[in-house]
Amino acid sequence: MRKVIIAGNWKMNKTVKEAVELVNELNRSLYEIDNVEIVVCPPFTALETIADMLNSSNIKLGAQNMHWEISGAYTGEISGQMLKELGVENVIIGHSERRQFFGESDETINKKIKAALKIGLTPIFCVGENLNQREKNLTLDIIRTQVEGGLKDLTKEDVQNLVIAYEPVWAIGTGKTATSAQAQEVHKFIRELLVKNFGDTTAQIIRIQYGGSVKPANIKELISQPDIDGALVGGASLDAKNFIEIVNNSKGVQ
Repeated sequence: MRKVIIAGNWKMNKTVKEAVELVNELNRSLYEIDNVEIVVCPPFTALETIADMLNSSNIKLGAQNMHWEISGAYTGEISGQMLKELGVENVIIGHSERRQFFGESDETINKKIKAALKIGLTPIFCVGENLNQREKNLTLDIIRTQVEGGLKDLTKEDVQNLVIAYEPVWAIGTGKTATSAQAQEVHKFIRELLVKNFGDTTAQIIRIQYGGSVKPANIKELISQPDIDGALVGGASLDAKNFIEIVNNSKGVQ
């Protein structure tokens, strides 16, 4: 059985002081949880401080992005080795906002995934369609292109060490959420792509999260679907009460 994974993507939010306050609350409330994998992804400025706070915690530390090179003349970028040194275990790669605002392509995302896996970081690899693509019935074509492009030239063993997050762009920060049936349809399609490209055994190991206006009220229905293994939580992860409730509502569902 795949272990549910709930990851909080804080995006460009929280000063170090605010991050400490939030993680203190999470540590106090979630320390007994062992059947849900919990990840928080603060901004780079808070990573070192939060790493110290999570040193003996059941909550894992993630980053929101990384470069594919070890070092070099890449002003403003952060390498995977830098993240690893701080105690980061997961890294979000290919988020729709990175694609939309920073021009990330399937090719650069593929490079980042390979670089993360090479040094033992677990990528949370994001895919998803925008509203225009969904209205034109292009969802599955877009997902196929993104999944196959992002995972190009990876081995079965590589792929088993990552998480995929399906995030319909039209549902991110809009208050709209794909119905559980809509989300399941795409998650099932992703798993079928994995079967085709990497075999059934590998496809059954990989966890696929849903991301897009996840709330305490909808998490249970979402992860009750056979191919939805957790959530990549945006706005609701910035509020301790909401994030704690999402994690608690995920216990024992699968």
